[in-house]
Amino acid sequence: MIEMVYSPEVEAARASGAPLVALESTIITHGMPWPQNAEVARAVEDEVRAAGAVPATMAVLDGRLHVGLREEELVALAQAKDVAKLSRADLAACMATGGTGATTVAATMIAARLAGIAVFATGGIGGVHRGAEQSFDISADLQELAQTPVTVVAAGAKAILDLEKTWEVLETLGVPVIAYGQDVLPAFWSSRSTHPAPLRMDNAALIARAHLMRVEMGLPGGQLIANPVPVADEIAQEDMTPVIATALSEAEAQGVRGKAVTPFLLGRIFELTEGRSLTANIALVKNNARLAARIAKEMSDKSAAN
Repeated sequence: MIEMVYSPEVEAARASGAPLVALESTIITHGMPWPQNAEVARAVEDEVRAAGAVPATMAVLDGRLHVGLREEELVALAQAKDVAKLSRADLAACMATGGTGATTVAATMIAARLAGIAVFATGGIGGVHRGAEQSFDISADLQELAQTPVTVVAAGAKAILDLEKTWEVLETLGVPVIAYGQDVLPAFWSSRSTHPAPLRMDNAALIARAHLMRVEMGLPGGQLIANPVPVADEIAQEDMTPVIATALSEAEAQGVRGKAVTPFLLGRIFELTEGRSLTANIALVKNNARLAARIAKEMSDKSAAN
């Protein structure tokens, strides 16, 4: 039996029918050092509340799936060491063995579905890694988007990935990729890329309607809302491209492989941009939380009207 624990705030929202927004927990355990990780997690939750919804940060604690974290649980997780990073492949195993783990995009989508939450805000999704034609390294996030009915608000895919191949795979899987308010897709730290958007929507009501229409049609999977980082906080793509190239060449020269590649690249990019990449990252996560809350509120209003 799945053991799920709802925080008092989430429990109250479920009872009253208030809109909920799922949030991942790897930003707490694998994104930043203590105490900045806890501070940012609280700030993102506050953005959701300020926009009229209730945050539900997902995590597995001692084998139980938590939907929303109490303050003491968030603080404990933020200071914990060697926390598992959970995706589709290991979420159930962690719960079955009584483990503790933080949820990635894929695992958070699964947790949201189990909790009946239709909207999830994150930073950027995983995708096709550079060199995947040799390594076959493709994130489980893409398959999850194709099969789990959750609307995911992100600033596109992480820009260290092969973005062109990532969009191609999502198209093949039939995942709607919707740019918010512009005709090109964002590139995580950059508000604009050279990739045209397959779909564009300019308000939360349309996005909510599209999600509910997919549900009515019985279509599997969710939709990806590519929400550009605020221009005031972005690093333009022409500035980021050489930085990413430098970090990639250094990783290759130093023989960095497998799961070590992403943290190495993000660390070097932080250094090469003198911290601007982290500032942009925090800004885009907050921005995504605000949009996700508006979408969740529109879904809640439309469901109540029906």
